[in-house]
Amino acid sequence: MSNKSTALVIGASRGLGLALAEEYLTRGWQVIATTRGHSEGLDKLRQRFGVSLEIEQVDIIDLSSVRALRGRLDARELDTLFVNAGICKANELTPLQVAEKDYLDMLLTNALSPMRVIELFHDRVKVDGVVATMSSELGSIADSTGFWELYSSSKAALNMLMKSFHARHVEDTRALLLVAPGWVRTDMGSQDALLDVSESIPLVVDVVNRNAGVPGLRFINRHGDELPW
Repeated sequence: MSNKSTALVIGASRGLGLALAEEYLTRGWQVIATTRGHSEGLDKLRQRFGVSLEIEQVDIIDLSSVRALRGRLDARELDTLFVNAGICKANELTPLQVAEKDYLDMLLTNALSPMRVIELFHDRVKVDGVVATMSSELGSIADSTGFWELYSSSKAALNMLMKSFHARHVEDTRALLLVAPGWVRTDMGSQDALLDVSESIPLVVDVVNRNAGVPGLRFINRHGDELPW
């Protein structure tokens, strides 16, 4: 186990996060996968991959829960930290129509909480490792078409917070990545999405691995192309 590369995947109970955990496990990595509650998907992966998968419970929007996870993993060294947790609510509504709580929930889950995880776990990532979080092409202000405007703004907020984090760690040797996986068919992405998980997540893991040892902040898609902020 000590000879394996280790990935911590935050938000791995289903969808893209579960697919990330499976992809890393298939490639022979040690994976620490988090879930807020019970996850049948992770249970099935544990049956397949045994002790290569460690399952931890954490509620990303509960800072005390995240701090407790940090304490439990205090002695662990990570090659990759990938924060995937996210929600999409009221995606067809305008700012005038949305319930305030729905919008605030998205900002808390999609922007503030992922950055709190990164603040707390950044120093557990190897100096030539990768800190990645799941963004979206919709988080690009320059390329915005107004599609899913409320969700888009939460991802734009994530991008801004990550950029500010980088400004405070400009000498850091780790790669800092905002990764846009494409529009993928999951419970959150909906069945209208263009891509199957198998067309996205292997490429996402490829591009994250290619960026190991390459310092700096990048907002990229699953192919490694840089996206406009």
